[in-house]
Amino acid sequence: MTEDKRDKELEEEYDEEYVEGNVITLVDDEGKEHDFIEVADIEIEGNEYKILLPAEEDSDEAIIFKCGKDEDGNDVLMDIEDDEEWEKVADAWSEMAEQEE
Repeated sequence: MTEDKRDKELEEEYDEEYVEGNVITLVDDEGKEHDFIEVADIEIEGNEYKILLPAEEDSDEAIIFKCGKDEDGNDVLMDIEDDEEWEKVADAWSEMAEQEE
């Protein structure tokens, strides 16, 4: 599927505001690709986070990743392992979402 066709399908499935974000393809441990729509970037205490929604599922549950660099200096998305850090980001995302409503 071409990127333009995929973006058009996503526009039909999601609100325009979400499609404005990047479509990010992540590969799981089994090598399967999953598309996500980047709905927000959040910066907290000098760290950047991305809020993603699954592109092909009927889910409003956002996934939060911390942005970082690998040993070669490439941008990577990382799981947030610290519960307190995750709560701060989740709270900030909730506040943003409430303000948009």
